[in-house]
Amino acid sequence: MINTFLKFISGLDQFGKRVIRFGIVIVFLWIGGLKFFTYEADGIVPFVANSPFMSFFYKHPVDYKKHINKEGELVTDNHRWHTENNTYGFSKGLGVFLVLIAILVTLHKLAPLASTIGSLLVILSFVTLSFLITTPESWVPI
Repeated sequence: MINTFLKFISGLDQFGKRVIRFGIVIVFLWIGGLKFFTYEADGIVPFVANSPFMSFFYKHPVDYKKHINKEGELVTDNHRWHTENNTYGFSKGLGVFLVLIAILVTLHKLAPLASTIGSLLVILSFVTLSFLITTPESWVPI
């Protein structure tokens, strides 16, 4: 009975790895899928525009404050500006990248090397944490 219990306990690490992998896949599919919607693309503009690592994806990153769409609001002139600024193109590209990461992580049984690359890209995606430092709107005065 003790051996059975110990065998069960020793298998929990594999179960935990599967749960974490599944969680990563779900989150990356979810966030990547959202990037195809206008409101999500509008929402990430301040972060991307202020990022020293990503602002070059936009044609006019410094002008974004004049063209902010509030959540759920569609201002035609702002939408046109965002289209020309590559806001929506970048967001869709980022969505494809995040969904690709999810797919690569999923392939761990079929293609371990591809899954390893996907896992490394998950770590790389933590660059987005720099948004907390580089985006003035993320700092709220007390």
